[in-house]
Amino acid sequence: MITTDILIIGAGPTGLFAVFEAGLLKMKCHIIDALPQPGGQLAELYPKKPIFDIPGYPSVNAGELVDNLMEQIKQFQPGFTLGETAVTLNKVDDEWFEVVTNKGTVHRAKAIAIAGGLGTFEPRKPTIENIADYEEKGLEYFVKEPEHFRNKRVVIAGGGDSALDWSIFLANVASEVTLIHRRNEFRGALDSVEKVQDLKNQGKIKLITPAEVTAIKGDGKVEAITVEKDGEEAYDIETDYFIPLFGLTPKLGDIGNWGLNIEKNAIVVNNALDYQTNIDGVYAIGDINTYPGKLKLILCGFHEATLMCQSVYNRLNPGKKFVLKYTTVSGVDGFDGSRKEAEKAVVKKID
Repeated sequence: MITTDILIIGAGPTGLFAVFEAGLLKMKCHIIDALPQPGGQLAELYPKKPIFDIPGYPSVNAGELVDNLMEQIKQFQPGFTLGETAVTLNKVDDEWFEVVTNKGTVHRAKAIAIAGGLGTFEPRKPTIENIADYEEKGLEYFVKEPEHFRNKRVVIAGGGDSALDWSIFLANVASEVTLIHRRNEFRGALDSVEKVQDLKNQGKIKLITPAEVTAIKGDGKVEAITVEKDGEEAYDIETDYFIPLFGLTPKLGDIGNWGLNIEKNAIVVNNALDYQTNIDGVYAIGDINTYPGKLKLILCGFHEATLMCQSVYNRLNPGKKFVLKYTTVSGVDGFDGSRKEAEKAVVKKID
């Protein structure tokens, strides 16, 4: 059994930053996440894409932000249960909650922080017969590591930002990039549409519209796809990879069965105080929560995590007064014995 002060469900940026804020208050954290690595959407969906609205970073790649957050919390030694999904939540007694995962791992904590982003994600899959037979065998729903496609033939299907952006990026990585969309018009950033047009003119991207991929062919792996274009007979295109990017469907999963107040697939919280749910001691922070004026931004999740940790501290230390000090004054003491602090002022006479 794993015991901790705060059990965080979700290892995205909000959940990771909560570890830091909890550490400043001498509270230990453990994180559960269904993905095999920390980072949430940033690590799984777009690790190489830049983010422009993180304070102090004019631009930072999503994967780099995750690495920085992991470095920031390292001294607070959080525990991780990765590749597992939180299934049940029960109150053991007045002090402890118990959460059990789909693999039977038991966790006990004095407070629960649900930081599951938009929930678990399932890709919207094209209606192609036997599509599951080719998954992870040349059929990919995400671009996790662009170098995986180095000097390979790639077919991308879709008409949104993801399809446009990855077509642009892989044009300089893959040996051949073909973009297929069922309409002539694309729904994405104007700059991206113009870049695809320019790369098409240079012969770096093959564009097929309006058209759809109707079949996948290959012996144990993707070797070709069948395209049906308006007014033309269906034909095959040989390829090493097929990447349909039709978006994702978020789902709360088992969390939706925990007795929480849910509104439009999000958890209702008290934003006037501490982002606590209708269950005392259970909080929801980041994109997974909702309240009047909610903005689904990473920086808002950081703010919510900070106030949540202050509330949990008061819950775990009733009657104990906490004096907030800036880290520039108090420094940061890690659970591993490390200490970070500003350089001390020196009293010295100047001749």
